[in-house]
Amino acid sequence: MDEREQVREVYAASASRLVSQLYALTGDFGEAQDAVHEAFARALARPGRLRRLDNPEAWLRTVAINVARSRHRRRAVLDRLVSSRLAAHPEPVAPGLSPDHVALVAALQRLPRVVRETVVLHHLADLPVAEVARQLNCSVDAVKTRLVRGRRALLDLLGDTGGGDTAVGDTAGDKEMDHA
Repeated sequence: MDEREQVREVYAASASRLVSQLYALTGDFGEAQDAVHEAFARALARPGRLRRLDNPEAWLRTVAINVARSRHRRRAVLDRLVSSRLAAHPEPVAPGLSPDHVALVAALQRLPRVVRETVVLHHLADLPVAEVARQLNCSVDAVKTRLVRGRRALLDLLGDTGGGDTAVGDTAGDKEMDHA
């Protein structure tokens, strides 16, 4: 199988999942798509790169997160330079997403970046705590602390939905018991 065919297969298997994870990190569906597509473009630019990797999706996720971080930093610099926040920023449009997904992404955007990244990688990307620690270059204890803080903050931000089934933990069920 040639490199382009391998990238096509990885794209078919991973792209939508990566876009969903990056959307949760960035809060901007278009930016998430762009970052993931840039990661795949970089994979195509380095023939054979994916073939040598044990987990191509993890490499693509790391590249996409780094692309999103770089763009965010550049945008922050531009915002400071322009510094006229008089114009209202339009709400991002994310086609085909449920209201719950949009609410979760909005709540994630209110978390500190490191907590948001930790929650997304663990709960949305389904990475084990040790792998999240490795990808974020921090200790396992730091990941666990960030996850606890993130879950608590999301519970406060999202409130009790009454369903008892949340994407970030079972703490909503505990809150339901308090109301009984």
